[in-house]
Amino acid sequence: MTSNAGGQQSDSSGVVASRSASSLWLRLLFLSSIAAVLALAVTSVVAAVMNGGQGVLSVAFGGVLVMVFFAISLLIGHFVGRDNPSGAVGLFVASYFVKVVGFAVVLFVLGAPSWLHGRWFVIGAVVAVVFWQAAEIYGFSKARLQIYNDPEARKGDNDVHP
Repeated sequence: MTSNAGGQQSDSSGVVASRSASSLWLRLLFLSSIAAVLALAVTSVVAAVMNGGQGVLSVAFGGVLVMVFFAISLLIGHFVGRDNPSGAVGLFVASYFVKVVGFAVVLFVLGAPSWLHGRWFVIGAVVAVVFWQAAEIYGFSKARLQIYNDPEARKGDNDVHP
């Protein structure tokens, strides 16, 4: 099983040719980051009106924390997925465990800073998750992934089979 998620594409002879385009994982990282940052910017404006700088900092802290942990999976896909696309799936599952535990450790180790507004922290984290995931889904839906190798063309064989 092969995948062109790492920028690989088969030509008509079945030979894998390298493309100059960046990897799927880095494009998803860029797209998801932009979507989350834009959504957090809008959320920060609302937080600033309602709770001032404390609300903005809380939105930013919650959003950035989520974005950092979500970026880990896409970076795993970029570095591991290009050499072993099937093995990347297992690492994705492990990275979700690391994200949940890591998120909890960060919150318990750092504790709640005095400036943190709990409601805006949660709102920022939820906004980042929703927009990040929506952008990932959109990006995956637009990706053209070759899952199986194309069948070998035999001499004199046509594409029509009874």
